[in-house]
Amino acid sequence: MKVTLITGASGGIGEAIANKLAARKHNLLLVARNADKLARQCKELAGKFGINAQFIKADLAKPSSAEQVFAETQQRGLEIHMLINNAGIGSGGEFSELSLKSELDLIQLNISSLVTLTHLFLPQMQNRKSGTIINVASMAAFGPVPYMATYAASKVFVRSFTEAITQECLPYQVHIMLFCPGLTKTNFNSAAGIDNEIAKGLSSDYNTAPTQTPEEVADEMMKALEKRKHFAISGRLNRFGATISALFPNVRIARFIAKSYQKELNIA
Repeated sequence: MKVTLITGASGGIGEAIANKLAARKHNLLLVARNADKLARQCKELAGKFGINAQFIKADLAKPSSAEQVFAETQQRGLEIHMLINNAGIGSGGEFSELSLKSELDLIQLNISSLVTLTHLFLPQMQNRKSGTIINVASMAAFGPVPYMATYAASKVFVRSFTEAITQECLPYQVHIMLFCPGLTKTNFNSAAGIDNEIAKGLSSDYNTAPTQTPEEVADEMMKALEKRKHFAISGRLNRFGATISALFPNVRIARFIAKSYQKELNIA
């Protein structure tokens, strides 16, 4: 059975993407940590759209989880014709004060599991000469972000990695897309522990900063997918911001963000 695999599918952007694809009659395999939520999602999507919806409970912040997801798909006889690496987490604050374990878990989730899933499913797509992989990065992928140092660096990796394999996959007719949302009203800030003054310092407070809804972001992804784009930024303001940031060296961007944060939080 051909299915679309979505990681981080139980909420936010991942859930919105699942809804959009189900409406387009994609059979789905949803991956996240919350089995109860995934079970309810699958039942609702199958009932509403007449598709096959399955799930795998997995914490991709743990080593070997990605391999276990792959093994389960093989056991179920599923053909992953589209892989959407959406799962991710952030962190914020002074790097020296953050939990090392949490930062390493972030790297495992945002980078290692994404690379692992891509590496495991890509050869099958290349052999079939068909398939799609969408790696979800962030506006943070366009330069260093002081006080979100590890998170931004992880998304810079996703951007560079995806841009590279895009070219490698062209001879195999496998479609690769880098998709970059901006600030989106999800539980991201809460999960990252920055739903406080840190968000204000980073200009990412949901109450004051420009945001999109998960549904708006998912709509933009669908449009980019239909046009078979290799790169897309969600949101007109975000596209404008990326264009402007490209005009400045990273050191100036980092200095500006750091000074703005330090001023907002009264850091000497």
